[in-house]
Amino acid sequence: MTETTHTQTTPPGAAGRWHSPELRMAAEALRGLRQDLFHDAFAYRPLPRAAADGPVGRRLKGRTKEYAARAPHAAVAAAGGLAALIALADNHLGPSAVLCALLALAPVLLTLVRPAGAFWVSLAATTATALAASDVWSARPWLPSSFLSHLVVLTVVALRTRPRTAAWMWALTALYGFWAETAFGWRHYQTDVAPMLVVSALILLAVTVRHIRRQAQQAVTAQQTVTAAERSRRTLLEERTTIARELHDVVAHHMSVVAIQAEAAPYRVENPPPELEKAFATIRENAVAALTELRRVLGVVRAEDYAAPDAPQPTLADLDGLLANVREAGLAVDKTVTGAVRELPQGVELSAYRIVQEALSNTLRHAPGAAARVEIGYVLGGLGLRVVNGPPPSPRPAKVSPGAGHGITGMRERVSMLNGEMTAGPTEEGGYEVTVFLPVAAAAEGTA
Repeated sequence: MTETTHTQTTPPGAAGRWHSPELRMAAEALRGLRQDLFHDAFAYRPLPRAAADGPVGRRLKGRTKEYAARAPHAAVAAAGGLAALIALADNHLGPSAVLCALLALAPVLLTLVRPAGAFWVSLAATTATALAASDVWSARPWLPSSFLSHLVVLTVVALRTRPRTAAWMWALTALYGFWAETAFGWRHYQTDVAPMLVVSALILLAVTVRHIRRQAQQAVTAQQTVTAAERSRRTLLEERTTIARELHDVVAHHMSVVAIQAEAAPYRVENPPPELEKAFATIRENAVAALTELRRVLGVVRAEDYAAPDAPQPTLADLDGLLANVREAGLAVDKTVTGAVRELPQGVELSAYRIVQEALSNTLRHAPGAAARVEIGYVLGGLGLRVVNGPPPSPRPAKVSPGAGHGITGMRERVSMLNGEMTAGPTEEGGYEVTVFLPVAAAAEGTA
């Protein structure tokens, strides 16, 4: 006899109730309904003022701008007032007219401070208005005043919440309309459930599209912000990589010279003492070790296709050649040197050369045809640079290269590396100015 074993894969009880995808979706929907329209429905959520930098606020000034910030509140109050006036007119200004006017106005005003609660108050006010109205020939359950009032409530609440809330309000409005027809026997009278559902569906659909469009715009803006930050970070890393390559070549050159001179020094002295030979040997060993470590650590910044330049890195002594090339490109540039010209550390000379080169390149790119001036000041404790260009000629050429945004970033990185100071910005005449100070210690100047 064969025994059959039954294995229960779905646990009984509460743990297995939501195993079905349909039931799980229904549970999520009910959870959303409870969160949107039941949980803290009457919590205080005042309608914020309109943005001062919005499309309307930007064109206004003074008190008018302050009043414009309250425009949404005034619009809601005006719609509620219109519904109240309709209630007064329909009930011939009788005792019931005041009650119906208040019932039309209250839910609309409540949307300004308690949006979710205003929806429930609107449904209750609709029932009270239909029962208290003196006009027995009007359609039920929404009289003209409560019809307008409920539409305003749906619109304002939908604008202040999420699209899911709009869908729930429309469904509950439909459920209320069918229930009111049956409960109060209004199905035998003229009813306006269908017009309410059609009009409210169109309004809520428009509000939902607005929500989705705004969310898409926010997502695009956030993505653009992230992209700009990543682009800035990539630019910064590229500039640091370029600086590291150049400094690697400069430092490697100097360390190689130190090693060669330390090896050759004992042969330049006749009968050098053993202590001197040992000192030079130690210097050479340390220089070679430092050079090896330098190449190992800094060599990783080189790209695979990067080849070290055959010529030495440029210095301020090569600046005249740079200016000549720029003049051939059509830029009128003058150079002024003040102070006692002296040799500076090669890293400072290289950074100063690159800063001037990039500033003039920016002038060619962004202000073609403008005149430029390069000022170099050898001052106590450092080197001052100033590159300024005038405004481009009018009319400005149609084709101007926008650049990649690397120039100012690279200059700032070089200045920051040398603990210097830099300012860059437009001039009053419409040009652009870059001012840099690169500090140089006295000991470095003496040994440069």
